[in-house]
Amino acid sequence: MKTNLIKSLPYVLLLLGGYACNHHSGSVQYEPGPAIREAPQEEIILEDAEPEFMDMSAAPPPPPPPPPPPPPNTPENNPNLPGNWDSTGGEMNTEGYDYLPENDFQAVLNHPLSTFSVDVDRASYANVRRFLADGYWPRPGSVRLEEMINYFDYDYAPPRDGTPFSVHSEITHCPWNPQHELLRIGLKGREIPASQIPPSNLVFLLDVSGSMNDYNKLPLLKIAFTMLTQQLRPEDRVAIVVYAGASGLVLPATSGDQKLTILDAIERLEAGGSTAGASGIQLAYRTARDHFIPGGNNRVILATDGDFNVGASSEAALVEMIERERQDGVFLSVLGFGRGNYQDNKMEQLSGHGNGNYAYIDNIQEARKVLVNEFSSTLFTIAKDVKIQIEFNPTHVKAYRLIGYENRLLADEDFNDDTKDAGDIGAGHTVTALYELVPADLSSPTAAIDGLEFQESRIKPEARDNPNWLSLKLRYKLPNEDQSKLLRFYTQNDDIAFDKASENTRFAAAVAGFGMLLRKSQYAGDLNFDQVLEMAKTSKGEDREAYRAEMIELVQRARDISR
Repeated sequence: MKTNLIKSLPYVLLLLGGYACNHHSGSVQYEPGPAIREAPQEEIILEDAEPEFMDMSAAPPPPPPPPPPPPPNTPENNPNLPGNWDSTGGEMNTEGYDYLPENDFQAVLNHPLSTFSVDVDRASYANVRRFLADGYWPRPGSVRLEEMINYFDYDYAPPRDGTPFSVHSEITHCPWNPQHELLRIGLKGREIPASQIPPSNLVFLLDVSGSMNDYNKLPLLKIAFTMLTQQLRPEDRVAIVVYAGASGLVLPATSGDQKLTILDAIERLEAGGSTAGASGIQLAYRTARDHFIPGGNNRVILATDGDFNVGASSEAALVEMIERERQDGVFLSVLGFGRGNYQDNKMEQLSGHGNGNYAYIDNIQEARKVLVNEFSSTLFTIAKDVKIQIEFNPTHVKAYRLIGYENRLLADEDFNDDTKDAGDIGAGHTVTALYELVPADLSSPTAAIDGLEFQESRIKPEARDNPNWLSLKLRYKLPNEDQSKLLRFYTQNDDIAFDKASENTRFAAAVAGFGMLLRKSQYAGDLNFDQVLEMAKTSKGEDREAYRAEMIELVQRARDISR
């Protein structure tokens, strides 16, 4: 029997029973960013830059230590393996997550550079919310700290110099280790006025296999794509491809002003059959190519629980195809749905190779956030392959630890290599990264390394009098270009007490602390949920969409579950 929107009302009521977002109006108060000293912009510079603080001519830095070996790959030792009994009310849970150990401290004298790709995915936070709302502790592999931090927008000033984004930074005392410092780096993407948004050529690739029959899968998917359809303009066009036992085109490319036609095609969807995801993606890309808009937003939007029935070799071929299509200008965004057999690891991988973003839709409010409130940043890329490289000044910093971004780390030489893929930033997106810093006058938490017998690395004499704690370099490409541009910034430590730091820094630290407690991090020190609550409550700010208030409720819920 076909399900229409009226008959879906019970599903709607069930989904609304989760955490609701209270919307209210208000104006954004600009919070002046901390002082950041910007050097003259250098563009299209591909040669290696000379280190600023250390003389490495005598001895190149040793390679970074290998990551610690993973625990034995058994369900008893790895809670992210499929086939564990948990969080599904006694049913077999086959959810898939990739577990990565946390970043460790790195000694600046041995590893002066930290290089990583930006990440604007926000799926982890919504997935963690789903676990906690169901009364279960999140799996460690589901907690990605950078995605939790970046779920929230921060009040960063927008760019004013024609670049795609502005860069902000602040150093304050670390709340979970007051002897250490906490560095926040923030990027703010350029907003695109509605009149300048390019036309979109979208292909909705929708999983209608039997596994999508649950109330929080296909029924919620229909509501989400109904919301997205309402945002379309006459110059946009949409096609719909579905896949189950076989794939098919259920709606050819249709103008955005034909909303009733598009909505009718969405409403007619029914779940059934096994999953044939690979053939569906191939058909979706072929459809996108057939209607390609030069200079437009050409994108496949995949909605699924990630339960693909393809072998390892087929998955590798699928990734290769997605990368080829990305190079030809067709990007891939992924929306995840459901629980029990949810395959987070597959969907994160696919979106990463497709130059798209990845979100998890657990309720109607999240659908509205991703596809209505953040429509432009979700679908319109303003800069691609965005990389960050930081050189720390050993005069001031003995060691550092990047919080999160474990699966976004890059080799130092990848920073200047324009063939290396990295993350993208959408219109209006904010991106935040945190480092825990060990000041130079403290003992290092890193393992001691014996002195070298035949060579040495030296701090440059001018670095000793340099007040800058770090040099920040950023590379990016414009969406239709293949050569990167370079920006450079410097940051000093103004010795700001944590309670005097900006709301941006304090709330980001609260989210990071929340994530570390959920992961049972060895770096959380004596931090507890009550301290996280205090940090979050005192830095909530205006919170027009009540996202931060909801986070406070989640911290309270996690505290209750942990007791």
